[in-house]
Amino acid sequence: MPGARVSEYFGINTLGARQMRDKLPPEVYTKLLAAIRLGKKLDVDIAPKVAQIIRDWAISRGATHFTHWFQPQTGLTAEKHDAFLSFDDGQPMESFGASQLIQSEPDASSFPSGGLRSTWEARGYTAWNPASPVFIAEWAGVKTLCIPSVFIGYNGEALDELTPLLRSSDALSERSIALLEVLGDKGVQRVFTTLGPEQEYFLIDRGHFALRPDLVMAGRTLIGAPPPRGQQLEDHYFAGIPERIQACIAEVEHELYKLGVPIVTRHNEVAPSQFEMAPRYEETDVAVDHNQLVMATLRRVALRHNLQALLHEKPFAGINGSGKHCNWSMSLAADSPELDGYNLLKPGQTPHQNVRFLAFLAAILKGVHKYAAVLRAGIATSGNEHRLGANEAPPAIISVFMGEQLTHVIETIAEGKVTNSADQEMIKLGVAKLPEIQRDNTDRNRTSPFAFTGNKFEFRAVGSSQSIAFPIVLLNAAVAESIGDITAELEAELKKTKKVDDAVLKIVRRIFKETAAIRFEGNNYAEEWVKEADKRGLPNLRRTPEALKQLVTKSSRQLLTKLGIFSDEEIDSRYHVRLERYIKDMLIELHTMRETVDTMVLPAALEYVGGLASSAARAKEAGISVIPQLEPANRIGKLIQELQTARTALGTVIEKAEGMHEEIEEQAELLTHEGADAMAAVRSGCDALELSVDDEMWPLPKYREMLFPV
Repeated sequence: MPGARVSEYFGINTLGARQMRDKLPPEVYTKLLAAIRLGKKLDVDIAPKVAQIIRDWAISRGATHFTHWFQPQTGLTAEKHDAFLSFDDGQPMESFGASQLIQSEPDASSFPSGGLRSTWEARGYTAWNPASPVFIAEWAGVKTLCIPSVFIGYNGEALDELTPLLRSSDALSERSIALLEVLGDKGVQRVFTTLGPEQEYFLIDRGHFALRPDLVMAGRTLIGAPPPRGQQLEDHYFAGIPERIQACIAEVEHELYKLGVPIVTRHNEVAPSQFEMAPRYEETDVAVDHNQLVMATLRRVALRHNLQALLHEKPFAGINGSGKHCNWSMSLAADSPELDGYNLLKPGQTPHQNVRFLAFLAAILKGVHKYAAVLRAGIATSGNEHRLGANEAPPAIISVFMGEQLTHVIETIAEGKVTNSADQEMIKLGVAKLPEIQRDNTDRNRTSPFAFTGNKFEFRAVGSSQSIAFPIVLLNAAVAESIGDITAELEAELKKTKKVDDAVLKIVRRIFKETAAIRFEGNNYAEEWVKEADKRGLPNLRRTPEALKQLVTKSSRQLLTKLGIFSDEEIDSRYHVRLERYIKDMLIELHTMRETVDTMVLPAALEYVGGLASSAARAKEAGISVIPQLEPANRIGKLIQELQTARTALGTVIEKAEGMHEEIEEQAELLTHEGADAMAAVRSGCDALELSVDDEMWPLPKYREMLFPV
């Protein structure tokens, strides 16, 4: 829509509650809104009318098919298209009813289940999630109605990423409402989280991508010598966006705007050819759906511009990788205007508002402190393993940054003596009325994995390619349990302390003391912090297999089952799916590296050294006394021998690993250590040869060509 204002076409390919309001009878709309706003189950009595509205809208927009769009445990989305076409007495007609809207039955046998079901058990169900608007996917002139859905097994087991997220949201809401009731805040109907995921990515020339087997197969460069210029000049961050890239990003935004995805920021990131886009904050389950659309749209639109979008956490060694900073907060849906839409993580204007703020802040610190290892498991992938702690991203150690002002408040409360009045205590601290947040009320610590930034927390350690659902499930769970604990403590304390705010302050003071170890205001990149974190007893889980094991510990199981987020079987399935994915990723990389060495690197190096040897022989026959070709020929010959030795060791690791397929934990441990070491040795040999072999003979696009296009 050239020349059109974004506001004129934003969301034209979506149909949510707001768009249905004028099309539905008031009583039907009220029930639909309750399902969306308050998380209530959709009333099946209203489904036929809603389905009719959706069908008519989709067909009027040119859609010919519909699909239940869901998120299996692949990190991607899935869809099976069915036509609106049906027949009545042999006459064709468009048909779409309530049963098709609410539920579908895709073949579930080939999706990852981690042992929840066998391949011969195909039955699985998708069910509409009415909180997320239906939308029309418009690709290559084909329009398909997409119905955001959960994906469950025949017996109700969660096979997807969204079902546990919805369960965790319910658990967090239920416990938050109970705490608010004790605090004296009545009429809250639901507490919901909001999320704003900042998406980092690389855009490189499609031709270069196609010539790199490692990028095609593994999503990252397994070999590649660093160019003389990387990001050391600090000239790419926030620089002008190149014209070709600008055109691509603008089209991505255009497609996302039609889908109602509120992208508001775009800019160059630190590394060359790296960029970022960020949305406005939305309710979490919608934000999760929208982030999947962001990644899919990036990949598709880039191809139209002869570009390739790389979402891997570390596609290029030696320069910054990509993350997905998840800005997370908690808000209220309530009867009263004073509370409806209120952000629980925003410091308030009265002593009571700030006691409430401190209570929820204490719950978050308590949850993150107790379950830091579980949160680390939520971001454990093979790609993120290369990024975390690489002097560009948060380390594998989970800590919380609060900023100077709130750190002062927290430490003063923790160290002070209990007064008779919370009001007096808050006044004494100077936080009876915290300033309005016109800008972040904290400095910004880019090295912290979990940082408070004014009225939200920024979970910076999430990987760029992964679904954000699972990390947020674990965060919601940790906070929900802590809120429940605080509520129970507060109810007990109120038997001894008359005023609620006074009782809250006593509990908050103790929690601030107990969670001091998780708070860190300094440079998370520094080696000194690693040592300090060890003294504090904070887990440092560098490798993916050791991090994933935290999902199946006794404390993790108790947390997730008690809250009703996962059953024991579902926990085991998540662990096995993620561990198997790690193993598969590593084996793909190992095989790709061996094939690249055998068919591309060694042939090029041998041809080049052969040419040097032939040239040297001709020089000797000509009677030339000084033969300069001998030195590079001998040097490169030695590098070739070293690479051949490393390649043999790589092959040995592959054979050893593939012989352990029945012992996945041992297999993962082998790959994360011996496998990674073997790959590092091969890479070192390849990169040395890249810097020595004739540029015209090197078979792969180099970093300077991919990252600095001309």
